[in-house]
Amino acid sequence: MIIVMKPQASDQSIHAVTKYIEDNGLQVHLSQGEEVTIIGIVGDKSRLSTENLIIFKDVDRIVPVTESYKLANRKFHPEATTVKVGNTSIGSGNLTIMAGPCAVETEEQLMCIARAVKAAGATILRGGAYKPRTSPYSFQGLEEEGLRYMQKAKAETGLSTICEVVSLDAIEAAVKYVDMIQIGARNMQNFILLKEAGQSGLPVLLKRGLCATVDEWLNAAEYIIAEGNPNVVLCERGIRTFETSTRNTLDLSVVPVLRTKTHLPVIVDPSHSTGSYRYVAPMAKAAVACDADGLMIEVHNDPAHALSDGPQSLTFEKFKKLTDELRPFCQLVKRSF
Repeated sequence: MIIVMKPQASDQSIHAVTKYIEDNGLQVHLSQGEEVTIIGIVGDKSRLSTENLIIFKDVDRIVPVTESYKLANRKFHPEATTVKVGNTSIGSGNLTIMAGPCAVETEEQLMCIARAVKAAGATILRGGAYKPRTSPYSFQGLEEEGLRYMQKAKAETGLSTICEVVSLDAIEAAVKYVDMIQIGARNMQNFILLKEAGQSGLPVLLKRGLCATVDEWLNAAEYIIAEGNPNVVLCERGIRTFETSTRNTLDLSVVPVLRTKTHLPVIVDPSHSTGSYRYVAPMAKAAVACDADGLMIEVHNDPAHALSDGPQSLTFEKFKKLTDELRPFCQLVKRSF
C-alpha cells in the first residue's frame, strides 16, 4: 500500500508515520515531490492497522497497491526517474542513443566504431564482450579483453559504456571497466543474476524477455531495485509472436503502457527486434515518436564480415543519416538530442 500525505505535510508528521511503519517490521520507500510526499510500504501489511495510520497527522489517504512489484511502481514513485550513466543520463526529456557493435571483435574495430557513433550523436557505446548465442559454436565474445577495449574507447572518446553480463564472474569483471551493465532477454528471469546486478553498484539495462508480459518484466526490475539499486532502465527488444517477417515483433505499444505503470526510463532496440538493417531506421523513428527515452542501435564498420548480427547492423553512413533524420521526431515529442 501507499500513504499519500497532505500537501505541505511537515517533516515531523512524515517521520512519525515512517517510524510507526518501521517499528512494525516493514520497509518504507519515501518519494517526496514538490508538494506531496508518498510513503510506500513494503512487507507484510497485515502487521499494520490502517485505522491507526489514517489518524496520523497530515495523512491524506491510503491507497492499496495490488501489483506484486512495488519499488518499480509509479504509484510508489510518481516522478519519472532519471538514470545517470557515466558522462550522460537517460530520461529527463533527452533522447539517449546507445550505439556500437553487437560484439567487440578487436581493439581497432571498437575504436573505429566508437569515433563514428560519437560523431553522429551517440552518447553511450554499446559492445558485447560476453555473447550468449543460440548456437554454442557461434562467437562467444572476448570477455574481459573486450571490456578493456571498452574502457580504452571511453578514455579516448568520452562516451559512456555498456556491456551485457551473463554471470557473477562477468559482473565482477564489468564493474572494473564499464559504466552500465545489461541483462539480456534470455536472462530476464534469471533471478540470481538480477540480484547480483542489483548489488553491483552500476546502473542496469534490463531487456524484455522473448515471451515476457509487462508485469513479469517489471517484477524482474523489482528484483534489482530490491537489492538497493534504483538505477534501472527498461529496454523493449521485441517479443516472439507467430509473425516471421522480422526476427521478433517490436511492441511499441509497451512504451505508453509502461509510462502508466512505472517511473523507470524506457528505451527501444530496433536492431535486435527486426533483425534487418532495412527496418531499423523506420522503427527507430517510430520509437522516438511514441516518446521512448532512448534507442539502442547496432553499428558496425563492416557488417558483411561482422562476427555477430551483421545483417541488422547499420554502416556509419546509414547511422549518421538516421540520427540526422531523428531530430524532427525529437522536436515532435519535445526531447533534446
